[in-house]
Amino acid sequence: MDIAILGGTGDIGEGLALRVAYHTSHDVLIGSRDAQKAETKAAEYETELDSRGTEVTIEAGANEDVATLADVVVVAVPPYYVDDTIEYVADDLDEGDIVVSPATGMDRDDDGFHYAPPPAGSVTEHAASAVPEGVHLVGAFHNLAAGRLANLDADLGVDTFVVGEDDDAKGIVTDIAEGIEGLRALDAGGLANAAEVESLTPLLVNVAMHNDGLHDLGLELK
Repeated sequence: MDIAILGGTGDIGEGLALRVAYHTSHDVLIGSRDAQKAETKAAEYETELDSRGTEVTIEAGANEDVATLADVVVVAVPPYYVDDTIEYVADDLDEGDIVVSPATGMDRDDDGFHYAPPPAGSVTEHAASAVPEGVHLVGAFHNLAAGRLANLDADLGVDTFVVGEDDDAKGIVTDIAEGIEGLRALDAGGLANAAEVESLTPLLVNVAMHNDGLHDLGLELK
């Protein structure tokens, strides 16, 4: 399956690209608003993977160019760019494609990080309004520590929650997530539950900030 990661040059995009390419047989495509930047990062990812005995070709280009080739499109951009990014590539998506949103809205003050959802209730729900008809929106990968995800020497041992309205789409995203060693995907229901999932991210960041040795804190349910 072809998986495009828009914003694949950023922190969460890098981690997902490396993990998917390293642990699964899916083809990874890196997208960016700057095609040259995407190509440079893709070459870096290939070099890292090659050093670990995994020879893969990671395609790269502008967001719209990789989106048109993919079956699953992960929008790994900051929350305030999610809608614009989806709308920008909307004409490049085919019916049945899946768009995945891992973004969480957060504000920071002197006390730490706080959940800051849009009026729609969550970034994931807001993103759903931007996808064209016939394309499925799934929320996943919200609570993962980017540094831990990108460090292929780190054992993940964490869970990710998957929300969405289409069970088949959620199943595909679940299979992709669980193809990553040490990552378990748990069905958290429909998009209306995305706010509860997203709100865990600032909590985890705050706990990591205030406790030694928990810089790359994740969530694992027992």
